[in-house]
Amino acid sequence: MLHISRMLSDSRPIAVFDSGIGGLTVVAALMEALPQESFVYLGDTARLPYGNKTPETLIKYSLEIAQFLLKQNVKAIVVACNTASAYALSHLQAAFDVPVLGVIEPGAKAALRVTRSKHIGVIGTYGTIKSNAYEQAITALDKAAKVYSQACPLFVPLVEEAWLEEEASELIARKYLSAFDEYPLDTLVLGCTHYPLLIPLLRKVIGEKVRLVSSAAACAEELKELLQEKALLADVHKKTCRILTTDHNTWLESLVDKILPADLNAKIETVSL
Repeated sequence: MLHISRMLSDSRPIAVFDSGIGGLTVVAALMEALPQESFVYLGDTARLPYGNKTPETLIKYSLEIAQFLLKQNVKAIVVACNTASAYALSHLQAAFDVPVLGVIEPGAKAALRVTRSKHIGVIGTYGTIKSNAYEQAITALDKAAKVYSQACPLFVPLVEEAWLEEEASELIARKYLSAFDEYPLDTLVLGCTHYPLLIPLLRKVIGEKVRLVSSAAACAEELKELLQEKALLADVHKKTCRILTTDHNTWLESLVDKILPADLNAKIETVSL
């Protein structure tokens, strides 16, 4: 039995990518659900943001990144970027043999689990909102659900600049979230991996009655099931994460420290695709 367990163990790392550092919120959830795994994270900070890019550009970027990550000998790829998940996920799944998982469907399932009224709001980048990916995913699972969407393009640069609680950030959040005032929503999906870093600010603006849903934890559980099904789980506790970016800024370290466990001592490497 021990021999079989070793045969089925796969110690290769799991790859995660996003347009910037926000996808590390997904890595943090993955580490909690899969503490025995190691990770390679790539933030495409040189080409941030993705929310205003064309679908063709997003597909091109995503394929380039996936090809780069496969050269790191990874066993699975998580597309942490919601916009890339909306437009490029099916292309990645068709192009590569390793499992490729996005964040939109797990987020849709999580929202439906917690909503009481089935009135669900979604915030995201222009690209994610324009794709209607969340509305399609949610209503495909429950036709009775009502989905209200609002693009919040300034949230990503605010997070990347670590402006998480500034007065200007609150004014911007109030402007965006006022779009939901006329709707009886009880659940708000954070349709961008950067947005969980704004949860204290969003909670202050939208109040305690609306449940905030991040796809990170749901994505982690789905990946765990997928790796188990395909016998790709590692059996040795590693807790390591290589963090790669395509452009480096000194303030990135402070964001990494806010997101990942302090004892990880993760360092940022700058790479070229």
